[in-house]
Amino acid sequence: MLGEQIEELKGKITGQRMVNVDKMETTVSSSGNVRGTQVTQVLTFIGRPPLEGVLHGIGMGMTMAAGSDIATFTGEAVGRFGSSGSISWRGSIFYNTSSTGNLSFLNNLVEVFEAEIDAAGNFSHKAWEWK
Repeated sequence: MLGEQIEELKGKITGQRMVNVDKMETTVSSSGNVRGTQVTQVLTFIGRPPLEGVLHGIGMGMTMAAGSDIATFTGEAVGRFGSSGSISWRGSIFYNTSSTGNLSFLNNLVEVFEAEIDAAGNFSHKAWEWK
């Protein structure tokens, strides 16, 4: 069952490289809020070429709040190309943290997300707790 929306982030692709002929690595830097706490986030994912129009991505990242409040995550998603060169991603993220601060609620939390990357590399992300 989906719970409340807990994340809303906006950012930009900061780097891309070809890992090999069928894998591309993308890094995104973003900021926004996680359940009301201002955060910055770095995400790196490996995207595989589309099979029947669907991309597959596996990633990892770090969410950071003020001080040393940090949570790490891994995730997996599928993506579809839009007509304007955008990509819409849908997937899940698995959090881990030893934080005792504002991000402590993320420990062992699973979320589902929607993310969009436009043709200019702008990134937007919304996520909901999966209970």
